[in-house]
Amino acid sequence: MNNKISLLFLLIFISLSSFAQNFYDRATIQTIEIFFSAANWDAQLDAAVASDAYIIADSARINGITLDSVGVKYKGNSSYNANNNKNPIHIELDYIKGSQDYQGYTDVKLQNGYQDPSMIREVLSYAILEQFMDCSKANFANVYINGTLRGLYSNAESINKKFNGDHYYLSNDSFFKCNPTGGAGPGTTASPDLKYINADSSSYFSSYELKSDFGWTRLVDLINTLNNNVSLLESKLDVDRALWMLAFNNVLVNLDSYSGAFRQNYYLSWDLNNRFVPTVWDLNMSFAGFPGGTGSGAYTATTLDPMSNSTSAIHPLIVKLMANPMYKRMYLAHIRTIVQEIFISQEYLTTANSIRTTIDAAVQADPYKFFTYAQYQTSLTTAVTGGGMGGGSTIPGIQALMDARATYFSTNSNYLLAAPLISSFGASNTSPNFNQSIYITATCVNESSVYLGYRLNHQLKFNRVQMFDDGQHGDGAAGDHIFGFQVTLSGTAFEYYIYAENSNAGLFSPTRAEHEYHSIQINFPFCTNGNVVINEIVSSNSSSLYDSNGESDDWIELYNTTSSAINLSGMYLSDDAINLTLWPFPLGTIIPANSYLIVWCDDDLEQSGLHTNFKLSSLGDLLIFGNGAIAYNQVAFGIQSTDIAYARCPDGGASFNLVNPTPNANNNCMAGSNELENSFELSLFPNPVNETLTIQISDSKIYEINIYDLQGRIVLEKQFFSNLNTVSTSAWNNGIYQVKITDFEGKSINKALVKISK
Repeated sequence: MNNKISLLFLLIFISLSSFAQNFYDRATIQTIEIFFSAANWDAQLDAAVASDAYIIADSARINGITLDSVGVKYKGNSSYNANNNKNPIHIELDYIKGSQDYQGYTDVKLQNGYQDPSMIREVLSYAILEQFMDCSKANFANVYINGTLRGLYSNAESINKKFNGDHYYLSNDSFFKCNPTGGAGPGTTASPDLKYINADSSSYFSSYELKSDFGWTRLVDLINTLNNNVSLLESKLDVDRALWMLAFNNVLVNLDSYSGAFRQNYYLSWDLNNRFVPTVWDLNMSFAGFPGGTGSGAYTATTLDPMSNSTSAIHPLIVKLMANPMYKRMYLAHIRTIVQEIFISQEYLTTANSIRTTIDAAVQADPYKFFTYAQYQTSLTTAVTGGGMGGGSTIPGIQALMDARATYFSTNSNYLLAAPLISSFGASNTSPNFNQSIYITATCVNESSVYLGYRLNHQLKFNRVQMFDDGQHGDGAAGDHIFGFQVTLSGTAFEYYIYAENSNAGLFSPTRAEHEYHSIQINFPFCTNGNVVINEIVSSNSSSLYDSNGESDDWIELYNTTSSAINLSGMYLSDDAINLTLWPFPLGTIIPANSYLIVWCDDDLEQSGLHTNFKLSSLGDLLIFGNGAIAYNQVAFGIQSTDIAYARCPDGGASFNLVNPTPNANNNCMAGSNELENSFELSLFPNPVNETLTIQISDSKIYEINIYDLQGRIVLEKQFFSNLNTVSTSAWNNGIYQVKITDFEGKSINKALVKISK
């Protein structure tokens, strides 16, 4: 019997695992099925394009998982055509049902392969870009509508609130899609070119699409700073990511972008550091698949100069950045990194051929592909004359183009400028303690200046400071080309890079900085019993706090009672008294001294950050913090009202009150608590209880006790005449109970009690 049960569970596990593939795994092709009840679904979708509206599909099925009543619309500008049998598609899974998602994703963006005989331009481009800056994940999906295959689509992660929360740590803040609202191209003068018009935000409405509730003032401020006060630009924009974006666009000849004639297809998202971060979007026409040009006259794709548009009247971002000598040297360093590490090494061909192997049969079976299978087979090396925008424009073979680009760069004067060499670097202490000071040093050749970029928390921006070769900063002797800088490790992490430059060129270490960086592990005291307590619990959260993806889930607050930062590695949270190892804290989780840490109890491990694998019940629950063997701190709570916290008063204290939530701040102990009005105190022990409960009251008056289960049924009702009483609980079912003690004046105290078996 046991073997049969084990086999059943194994079969269930295998069945579930078949649907558990990562939605953006490049090694797999997703299966997306859309079902409409209306036979004229295509005509309805075409009619809705003008108003950018969704049509309601009965359901969508993704890798066997059915999602009910989803929104579907055609998308795209030049890639959409009412006569196409295969148009780009946007599916919004939560359009009707707000909590509906697939693996945490609510938007599915599908591109139809228009203008790309290789079918891999978008997916390959994102595979390259992800090595240098945050970007969408992308792969492929076979799409069926009402049971009929429409073809193979590229499937790129949507840039939305979830993406911003995952990468920039804010999801409900200012956020723009930088595309003209009516579409780019001939016939419109609107362009998200970052040119300053005036201080009136309405002057920018047609060129930028606001995707958040607010942000126009910030966008105008950014544009004004770029054009009129560029020395302050780093306080308004993540300049390093902007330089990576421009370098990527240039090397890959990705001109349906800011670097091209229409200056579009990027996002600006407000991050935790109070600045905009650019994110690249829409790469289906990279590798010179875009016939619209640079916007600055005729050009040849194979010899597109890295300084293209550096004097353009319509590209202020490029002009202003290239006019700054340091930014120009950094940009050219990024150009060299992409060319050398991706294309001269031909690393991209390994990825390209792997993708082609994955999709080959699906391309062949695609009934509505825009190019023949024979053209697909030779598309890496052979140019194809295609239709679409630009008529009979020629789309180069990817490998042929990039081999020629690599050859061109090998003779380009800016590319060949001699950069410094960073021959070695290191730290005076590679295993430092929290709050200790260390020296970072770098030994260089052919340098004039050396900089250290560092941050003390992963979510913060890098602080760039000049290093010294004066013999006074842990750098050896003055003038020995060893540079040093002292840093006090007062944060939760130490991540850094080195940048060296001379009058001609610059070099980063690591070369992919700031996206990649060196790091040193800071030693923090590990948690011992009493150091950290559960300080505040909200199990019915509506609007008291939002996570980085804009969701209002259950949350708890931990409080560090000590004057030292504490490492929570090896610690656990649980809502199950039998399983104290239910959710482990990620390695390296640090709670600062005398400070707070928020943990989301939302059963959503797919989100980045501290999200547990369990939820809390608003009807009452038990929460345990400990090392997996010992419960350092456990809190039982009863029924919670929406947006009311069960909190220690004061922080780290012994008693709890029902108060207004104060996440990451002193608990609001003077608001929302009836217990403060009472003249007596109540203690229940042990809690959780097994067989016998002791009830202790602070005086010897007459009290009435009522104990309820979570269904509201009374399990005990009696009067007490003593301040110390015992109650047998051996016959009670395991679970959460509400204990209410009322004195002769009608004042009462409520506490939660947990019943468990041995």
